[in-house]
Amino acid sequence: MIEAGLNLPEDQTAIISIKNRPVVLYIAQKLFDTAQFGHKKLHQLDANESLLLIENIAGQIEKIWQFNRLKGEVLQLAIDGQIWYIDTSTPLFRLNGTEQMDPELILKSAPSFLRIIIRKFFLDDVMDRYYIPALVYTDFVANLYKEQKPDLVAPAVDIINKSLTKKDRLTVNDIRSYYKEDKFIWSLFLTSRRLDRWIDTRLLRKRYEFLLPGKIKR
Repeated sequence: MIEAGLNLPEDQTAIISIKNRPVVLYIAQKLFDTAQFGHKKLHQLDANESLLLIENIAGQIEKIWQFNRLKGEVLQLAIDGQIWYIDTSTPLFRLNGTEQMDPELILKSAPSFLRIIIRKFFLDDVMDRYYIPALVYTDFVANLYKEQKPDLVAPAVDIINKSLTKKDRLTVNDIRSYYKEDKFIWSLFLTSRRLDRWIDTRLLRKRYEFLLPGKIKR
């Protein structure tokens, strides 16, 4: 999607089918030097250089919204404004207003006892948020708290607001409130997944099909 400013990494796919096991699709992407990822750079650069990095990333994200303004009636792209990974294995896009990814796929990794709640109250919001500039930028800037860079939040908000309409402009309080809520939700979700894994492997003696992250510093 060069037209939208997306220079995607090379990738390959492979489908592995083993008897009595789920069919697995592996997606391999070109390996990048992790030292060049945004979350590493933030700890290598001084404040001014970090803000230039943030401004550059915001400018690249803005290309998606420009594309959507031109092509949105036919093709609309979504983006996750994270700065520490490149994930093209979950492409969110809409053709003629219709989401092309089955949202039920997102629920596959959720604990079984939470799926009804997530489907009823949260799934639509999760699918929509990556198409809304203010929400994408909010998530982007909020990650500065996760990277222990709270001093960059206020100037980053000033940078981001240049790309937003007056009614959508953000404040530091918006970012702080979002991060606290997001931190709580994802901590609860990860705890629930660990409980789900324990139930599957210890009580039901089943194979748990997902890898869970270790302790995450927030």
